[in-house]
Amino acid sequence: MPFIEAAGITQHYDLTGPADAPVLLFANSIGTSFHIWDAVVPHLSDRYRILRYDMRGHGLTQVTPVSEDAGYSMDILADDAAGLLDALGIARAHVCGLSIGGMMAQRLAVKAPARVHGLILCDTAGVIGPQSVWTDRIAAIRARGMTAISDGVMARWFTQAFRDSRPDQIRGYTAMVARTTEDGYVGCAMAIRDADLRVANAAIAAPTLVICGEDDVATPPDLARELAAGIPGARFELLRGAAHIPGVEKPAELAALIDGFLRAL
Repeated sequence: MPFIEAAGITQHYDLTGPADAPVLLFANSIGTSFHIWDAVVPHLSDRYRILRYDMRGHGLTQVTPVSEDAGYSMDILADDAAGLLDALGIARAHVCGLSIGGMMAQRLAVKAPARVHGLILCDTAGVIGPQSVWTDRIAAIRARGMTAISDGVMARWFTQAFRDSRPDQIRGYTAMVARTTEDGYVGCAMAIRDADLRVANAAIAAPTLVICGEDDVATPPDLARELAAGIPGARFELLRGAAHIPGVEKPAELAALIDGFLRAL
């Protein structure tokens, strides 16, 4: 398992694919590890050098403490990603982010435009609210632990058809959420709660593709369309038969959208 010191923390990552291929960085959603991209990687790893990593406080990446009033921020999370690129000697990459990973990617594209070649934003938005949703979720976690939310988020992540047909997967993803560190989840929840990237997104210069599952209730398609409309030249694609984590439900279809977009660059 590869680990590296980057941006002041120990980050867990995976780097695979041809050494001379363009780098494609994947950033995952809150409450998950980089394994949510496992089914997508085989469709892309012959043409791209794929870099996945666990976000701060998630998976096997180091957690840093949060307080009642101060958690993480999108700037901190974007700096983590840039620090990982620096530590691995990668000057520029395509960046694909899901949910909070997509918010991080938006911020990275604004803060460090020279680092981002193509930008893919999956099931995300410039603002994900209302803030009370995150405040209530943080309070539930602090009171009862991660199991307070682990079952409930499954209905937001996956379609009913997927939940009915793949109970093994649902049990596995429920365990993934439950085992996320409390400070890691709460810190990232604070980052989402406090972020409004909509005005800053007008400065994104990277070619951008916004993708959303048609059944996503966490960041619905209308919110994703709004995101695309706020980024100069961005394109929007609706992914049929998927909810909030399309890389699990529709990996081949998601990979095809990503590859088609990047090939056109």
